[in-house]
Amino acid sequence: MSMKNSKELEFAIFCIENVASALGKAVPEVYKWLTEDSDILREYIVPEYEMLHTQSREYIVNDIIDVMKERGVI
Repeated sequence: MSMKNSKELEFAIFCIENVASALGKAVPEVYKWLTEDSDILREYIVPEYEMLHTQSREYIVNDIIDVMKERGVI
């Protein structure tokens, strides 16, 4: 995964932590789902940073959870 700058890294961490909180799961478990069990972090969250980071926390979390469901991660 190639992040262009620290803002993308901070955003990825923000996403992982907030999705974990919304799902009532541990951060390492959600990180595994988004990286090892799927390519969502590398192929969705980071590439869509420019669009996603302008949205509300609720929108971002719900969007990522929807992608996880679509891809059979959860």
